[in-house]
Amino acid sequence: MHPVDQAVKAFQPELPLAVAFSGGADSSALLLACHARWPGQVRAIHVHHGLQAAADGFQLHCEAVCAAHGIPLKVCKIDARKQPGQSPEDAARQGRYQALIEAAEQDWLDEGRLALQPVRSMALAQHADDQVETLLLALSRGAGVAGLAAMPAHWQRAGLQWFRPLLEVPGQALRDWLQQRNMTWVEDPTNTDQGYTRNRIRAQLLPVLEQIFPQFRSTFARSSAHCAQAADLLQELAASDLQAVGSPPRIRDLQALSHQRLANVLRHWLRSEYGTTPSAAQLTQLVQQVYACTTRGHRIHIKVGRGFVQRQGAILDWYNS
Repeated sequence: MHPVDQAVKAFQPELPLAVAFSGGADSSALLLACHARWPGQVRAIHVHHGLQAAADGFQLHCEAVCAAHGIPLKVCKIDARKQPGQSPEDAARQGRYQALIEAAEQDWLDEGRLALQPVRSMALAQHADDQVETLLLALSRGAGVAGLAAMPAHWQRAGLQWFRPLLEVPGQALRDWLQQRNMTWVEDPTNTDQGYTRNRIRAQLLPVLEQIFPQFRSTFARSSAHCAQAADLLQELAASDLQAVGSPPRIRDLQALSHQRLANVLRHWLRSEYGTTPSAAQLTQLVQQVYACTTRGHRIHIKVGRGFVQRQGAILDWYNS
């Protein structure tokens, strides 16, 4: 059995299912394989980013593919221009996720204009090569276990079940699957732009890894899975410790923790309560100041993320700058 068919056979989403459909090879293979398995239960959502001249052509291609196969399609146009301090990739990613959520929540109609069941699951087409690239980028940034866990295969968000069913399928296998069925796709010109680090990894590093470690996709995936398990354990420990020290946390109770647990619970507190993540340097400074806070007049006021952590009597507090 072809790896694409094998992956979709093992895929068990709640139906109806929506597929994020760019028109590229990856999402084309995912959409058409899912449609073949669950005819009438699959929809497509195309996000028009408006960032390049080819975007209108992508939309037309997606409309033609969906019309030819009788797949309901929604097209969402977004403004993916970045905000100050935001990377272009992050701006596009955040806009894309929001558009997918909003499209999934809308009413869906068939060709006869009859209402269809609401979408319950969303599938994204990232594959094994994308996962390796994500892991290598995380390594280059010195990420911890949460970052080295790379992309999850399943999670929940905004009332939807989200899946990446192709994470164990190499990118070339997706193109092979389409070519065997005489199906076409569009090529995003930015995918060959060597100005993007991810594209340089794909073009220069992956071929070398293929020669030296032919099984690197599966072995890297195992490492990411181990990191994901470790990250889950750290999350459970942090949640337990935060319950013990309080939120906002009491300085005296924080000081009773080991260095590693103190850093872990402070990171969790800031992320879960305020949606901000300290840098490694900021977290190190905060841990040192918590341990040093042994007198009534000791002041803590440290820049963390988008705001500041400061001492308020017996507790730590955070406020947005």
